[in-house]
Parts: sequence; C-alpha cells; structure tokens
Amino acid sequence: MVARVRTFIFGLLCTLLTPLSISAQNLTVADVQQVIAQAVGEAQARGALATIAVADRVGNVLGVFQMTGAGATVTITSNRLPAVATPPAVAGVALRSLEGVAIIPSTLAAIAKAVTGAYLSSSGNAFTTRTASQIVQDHFNPGETFAPSGPLFGVQFSSLPCSDLATRFPTTQGPHRSPLGLSADPGGLPLYKDGNAVGGIGVISDGIYGLDLQITDIDLDQDELIALAAQTGFEPPEDIKGHRITALGKSFRYVDAQPGNLLSVPANAPAFGTAGALVAVTGYANAAVIAGQIFGQVGSGVVSDNGATYGTFRNGQSAFILVNNAGNNRFPPIAGTDGQLTQNEVQTIITNALNVGFAARAQIRKPFGENMNFTVSVVDTNGAILGIARTPDGPTFGIDVSLQKARTATFFSNFEAASDLTTGGFGFRVTQVRTFFNDPTALANGIAFADRSGGNLSRPWFPDGIDGSENGPFSLPFSQWSPFATGLQLELVGQNFLTHLNFVGGLSADTVARCTPLPLRVATGSNRLANGLQIFPGSVPIYRRNVLVGGIGISGDGVDQDDMVAFLGLHNASLILATGVGNAPKSIRADNFVPRGTRLRYVNCPFAPFLDTPVQNVCAGK
Repeated sequence: MVARVRTFIFGLLCTLLTPLSISAQNLTVADVQQVIAQAVGEAQARGALATIAVADRVGNVLGVFQMTGAGATVTITSNRLPAVATPPAVAGVALRSLEGVAIIPSTLAAIAKAVTGAYLSSSGNAFTTRTASQIVQDHFNPGETFAPSGPLFGVQFSSLPCSDLATRFPTTQGPHRSPLGLSADPGGLPLYKDGNAVGGIGVISDGIYGLDLQITDIDLDQDELIALAAQTGFEPPEDIKGHRITALGKSFRYVDAQPGNLLSVPANAPAFGTAGALVAVTGYANAAVIAGQIFGQVGSGVVSDNGATYGTFRNGQSAFILVNNAGNNRFPPIAGTDGQLTQNEVQTIITNALNVGFAARAQIRKPFGENMNFTVSVVDTNGAILGIARTPDGPTFGIDVSLQKARTATFFSNFEAASDLTTGGFGFRVTQVRTFFNDPTALANGIAFADRSGGNLSRPWFPDGIDGSENGPFSLPFSQWSPFATGLQLELVGQNFLTHLNFVGGLSADTVARCTPLPLRVATGSNRLANGLQIFPGSVPIYRRNVLVGGIGISGDGVDQDDMVAFLGLHNASLILATGVGNAPKSIRADNFVPRGTRLRYVNCPFAPFLDTPVQNVCAGK
C-alpha cells in the first residue's frame, strides 16, 4: 500500500510540474476507435483491405484492427531495379538481407509504421515513414546521384525487438521495441492533440513493406491515403510538418497524398468495428483498444527530473529521465563496471552534454530559435549503461539510438573489437577492414572511432556519395545493398530478427533482451552491442588521457548538432573534472587516416550553433 501511495504521489507531482506543452494530452479509447474507423472508411472507399495499428508516443500498441480478408503477410522489398542480388551466405551468419522475405505478418508491418510515426515526431517536428524513407537511403535525396547518404542512414535498425533498453508488452513504460525496427514504408503518420505529439497510425494494405526510391515524383500511395484519412482530427500543426523543416538545404517530405485525394469523408466514417475485428499480436497487443499514456507521467516511463540529478539549465528547464512503474530512475549515473569511470564523472559528462544542447539551436524543430531536444547516453567499455537523460521534447527514437551510438563508438575504439567480432562469427568483416586500411592490426590497435568515422566505413560507396566507388568494409557492395540489407549492421542482429518472428508466430520463445551474438562480458552478463549497431553520426569515445574508458552518444536533433553535443559536452566536462577524462588524444583519432585517398571524419560541428552567443567554430582545436 505504501508503495502504491508513493507511486501515486510521484505521478501527481510529475503531472503538476511537467510543462503542459509536453504532457497535456493522450489518445483515449474513443480517439483510437475514431482513428481506426476513419482508416476503415477510406479503405472501403478504395476497395482495399487493410491492417491498421495505433501506438502512443512511447510505443504502447493501443489497438490492431484487421479488415476481413486482409492479407496475413507482407513481402519486404526495396523494389530496386535491377533486383538487389542476394549476398553470398557466410558460415555462422543467420541473415544478411531482408529483401524478398515474404513471411512478415501484416500486423507487425502496421505496428512498425505506427511506432515510427510516433517515434520520429515531437511537439516541434512532425515526421512520417515517408520522411524516414528519404533519410535512410544511399543518397539524400533518394534518386539524386552523386549525393551523400541520408542523414539518418541506418536508423531503420533501431528500437529493435532484441534491444536491452526497449521495454516489452504488457508494461506501459516506454520506450517500447518495434517488431521490425523503424519503418521507411509510406503509411505511418504521427497523431497530435492540441499541438502535442500523442502517437502514430500505421497502415498496410498493398502487401509490400518497402520504401520510396524516387523523391522527384508524387506518389498516391494507398497505405498513405488510408493513414491520412485516419489522421483526420489528429493532425500536427501545419508549421511543424516535415516539409516545413530543412536539413542540408533540402526540405523533408511529409506526405505525397493530400486530403483532396481522399475518396471518403472521414467525418462520415463507419461505426468502429465495421468490416473487420481487433486482433491480438503476440508480444505487442491484446485484441482490445486501450488508452495511450500521457507523455511526461510515470505511466509513459519518461518524466521530468525536476533538477534533482542534473540541476536546471537554460530558462530553468530540467532534464527528463526514464523511470520504471515505481517512478524510479532506470538509468541514474553510476560508476563503470570496468572500474574506469566514477559516478561523479558520468554525472558531470551528462550534465555538460545537456548544458551544451539546451544552449544550442535546434536543427529539425519549429519554431526557429528553439533549443535542441535530444537524448544523451553514457556507457563503459563493457557496453554497460552508466546513465541516460534527455531534454523534455526529444523524439522518442533518439533514446535507443543514443545508446546504440555510445556503444558503437566505444566498441570500435576498443582493442578487443577484432576479437569480439571474430568470436561472434564476423571475422570476415575484420579481414575486410584490415584489407581496406592495409593494416593487419586494424580494430585491435586502439584507434578512436567516432560514430561518424565508423559510419564512413558502412556506406555502399566509399567515399560516401561517389557513385561507382567500392563499398566500405562494413557495407555490402551496392549491387547487394539496400536499406533492408546494409551489411554488418543487419548481420549482427539477423538471428534476433528470425527468433522474434518465430515467437510472434507461436513457434519459439522470444529473442532475449540482448542483440547480437557477440561474446558476453563477465562484469555485465551481456555484450558490448546489446541493442545493436548504429552507423550515423552523434557519438565519441571517452578516454582518460590515452586509455579508452567509455563512450557518449547523442540523438534527436540533427547529426551535426548531435556530434557537437557529444564532443563539446565531453570537452567541457573534462575542464571541470580535471581527472584526465575527456576526448580521445588527437594523435589516435580516426581522422588521421586516409584510406583510398579519402580522410575519415571524426566529428562535424555546426558553424555558429548557439542561441545566445554568436561564437563560431566551437569544436576547432579541441
């Protein structure tokens, strides 16, 4: 009884102290029913049979509805012409490509789309699965030759079903896993109430789980049209839709379909439950509609720290933290399991990263002049989580991704990276890296890799954007590459995907909450990449003088901004701590290397990034 009272009081305080702009709304049962009914109405008008899913902002699945006769499975394909070649099998590697896999339950596709629409959006930006398609491909924009890869290249393999960070049904506290990672297939849209991001809608009706290869045309995608009808009454403010936001001088794509393209009148949608039924999805939902959680309250798993751990920042703002159902911080700052970083050092690093971000200009948010919103994660050399914090309105996807980034930078900077990969069955990738660098000690020589550096090695073109060049050593060659066949990133989690699909189908136990078959660490009982690998920028390793002691990852608000917060936040912490902890020595950073005549990158910081000062080149010389 005492515990329940304590939880109630904590939740009440969080409700009262959390800014209304963040937490005022949730999707009610009636809301979910309305969204589904509107989707069914448009599907009927088109003669389509759809599977429809609704999720809240932290990934709780609020209902899955399947129209009578809707296809039970979908096929994964990028529809690249000519067809992507199947990569050759490698002994011990379970899965190298998802291209052509035709046994994916349509319910999982709809859930992944709904979660993606929710996870990529916030009260400052509204993105869709079409936006995701634009930013994960080999060119940005897709279809433009000799352009660099998408800014979030690789983000599709995050929030994975095996993630040790992601929570699982039936708990309400998020962030929850997504059955297929994040989706790039049009038909996943965010849902809003009074300007607040409250969830997402996902629709699959065409039997194909794919993406949009060409941005120069306008598609009237059936899934997207049905989702657009479903979103009626729950639209984001016009000014924060993706097409109002730019990166690298290019506008994001929100949707191609417009309300004028609808064949139904959503206000006249049929009664809920018409033409189908709610379905249960093993590991995700019962055959029922439930209400979403209010973001910022204990039930959502994301609440304000109220200054208790990290203090207050610009304009009196506080950090937010992840909590369990008792309201306790899941990832408070702790000392490293390897004996390297102290609790105070971890807390100081996170605090300084938050301080940089709260003062920095947002890249992908409206209105202009807002500070960044993001998540920061710190890990030790075993990959153990030493602390996670975030700003109030960071997109949910950034929680898992920030941890992936921190672990990835630490992993590749470790002297044991080569041995871990070899033991896990990926020795062929070690060989490829060593050939690439013409260095038999690569991945065992202590070179400091930021995520931008490792990402350079994970593109189907090296240098990135130079069509016709050879692939990086962690990537498949372009003839075999697609966003569903990326190389090492997918190879590491292929067995987890297969096990999870068997679980949903009732054929096996679920995948453990630990991605990859890499060797377990004695200190943690887990491995160094327990929520998967990430290959776009936003992390740096942490050193004590010339010894690797951990990593910091940032995700949520522009990749250059993410780089800056990681690098500069760590630098500023080093000045305060004066314990030798800080960025890698310049002499061992990956940007000293020039494979194939192209220098690797370490970090890339915005030119004049801060809101309250015109200072420029803030990372130079550090």
